[in-house]
Amino acid sequence: MAGEEAGGLESVGLVYMFNLIVGTGALTMPKAFATAGWLVSLVLLVFLGFMSFVTTTFVIEAMAAANAQLRWKRMENLKEEEDDDSSTASDSDVLIRDNYERAEKRPILSVQKRGSPNPFEITDRVEMGQMASMFFNKVGVNLFYFCIIVYLYGDLAIYAAAVPFSLMQVTCSAAGNDSCGVEADTKYNDTDRCWGPLRRVDAYRIYLAIFTLLLGPFTFFDVQKTKYLQILTSLMRWIAFAVMIVLALVRIGHGQGEGHPPLADFSGVRNLFGVCVYSFMCQHSLPSLITPVSSKRHLTRLVFLDYVLILAFYGLLSFTAIFCFRGDSLMDMYTLNFARCDVVRLAAVRFFLGLFPVFTISTNFPIIAVTLRNNWKTLFHREGGTYPWVVDRVVFPTITLVPPVLVAFCTHDLESLVGITGAYAGTGIQYVIPAFLVYHCRRDTQLAFGCGVSNKHRSPFRHTFWVGFVLLWAFSCFIFVTANIVLSETKL
Repeated sequence: MAGEEAGGLESVGLVYMFNLIVGTGALTMPKAFATAGWLVSLVLLVFLGFMSFVTTTFVIEAMAAANAQLRWKRMENLKEEEDDDSSTASDSDVLIRDNYERAEKRPILSVQKRGSPNPFEITDRVEMGQMASMFFNKVGVNLFYFCIIVYLYGDLAIYAAAVPFSLMQVTCSAAGNDSCGVEADTKYNDTDRCWGPLRRVDAYRIYLAIFTLLLGPFTFFDVQKTKYLQILTSLMRWIAFAVMIVLALVRIGHGQGEGHPPLADFSGVRNLFGVCVYSFMCQHSLPSLITPVSSKRHLTRLVFLDYVLILAFYGLLSFTAIFCFRGDSLMDMYTLNFARCDVVRLAAVRFFLGLFPVFTISTNFPIIAVTLRNNWKTLFHREGGTYPWVVDRVVFPTITLVPPVLVAFCTHDLESLVGITGAYAGTGIQYVIPAFLVYHCRRDTQLAFGCGVSNKHRSPFRHTFWVGFVLLWAFSCFIFVTANIVLSETKL
């Protein structure tokens, strides 16, 4: 029975992790696949999935090392308190305490053999910021927060653009009709009419203003009790993904597939890289995901299985998309390809898919905004200091909300926003930070516990070569993406 219960809990952990990774990035993947070519896309997707798995095991190892250090410090503090209280203890208390202290003074491995929990057991939720402060110096901690903040700004900009863009696409057409008037070959410009004298870009900015006015105020408060909202959002997401895959397969099966993707087109690799990195992002959320899982005996296998399933899902979604729709007709937000009468005849399904990003992203925007605001507070926090009310309640929320809204006001190119966010800040969070965390935690663990103690959650990629390889790959990606952007701008 215990084994069955542990297996059930591990399965729940697997579902949660799958749900965390598969999000908005998946909706921009089909267009990136079509642009870069199916073979290049498949190879890069598998390789980036593997690299993300490597760094996920690095973060888990660092979490275990951080737990061991915290546990050791608690033991030391407990011994100090007992030493202070020993003078007032009774004879019987002294006898009991002597026995306890003898057990405490044994080497940590011998304590472990007598049934005590492994020091590297992951029981405390140690967030990445706390791990950075434990293993990095002050400069490293500041760089960590800078990277997280840039990534969250990118996230918010993507969300702030995706909702108005979806609303604009569904409610506007060149003739001012409903979305049924959109034909397969219709191409729109921002200057085309939407309603009466209003242009499409005007409608987009009106929707952006409404979105900001409705959801922006949440940045000034704390968002709580979102559990049931998140469950509803997850359910909607899986219904939408399943419907899109089935509809695409049905169209291909009926011989209505229009897609003839190229084998390789290296001009599209830059955006594909950013989209894939963004789509595998989970490292910053691992502590809150892994810690509650009670049975962690097969944690690495669980994570590996998750990545295999996610790869299969991304492959299925993207390949059905690129063979169902022509590359030049694929939208930045894949759901919008189904907001057409020639693809989906049932109006309810058409509007559900077309407006799906509006519902799901709107629930996530306040949570990400509050997380970013709190990271700003942590970055500037000084020991024992408090912020004035105006700074705490007005300045930090304002600097959180304004930049992403301005970016969304200037552009709704979702593929580029996702690509740049993933390629720069995403590379830092997914590759650079985990590599440095695991390197420093291994060194600190060896100093604190000696060479004889082994981390039970140590990454299978334990050789230092892997740390160097991840950092080299991150640096190469940074150079490649930057050079690609510079060359693209020069051509323009």
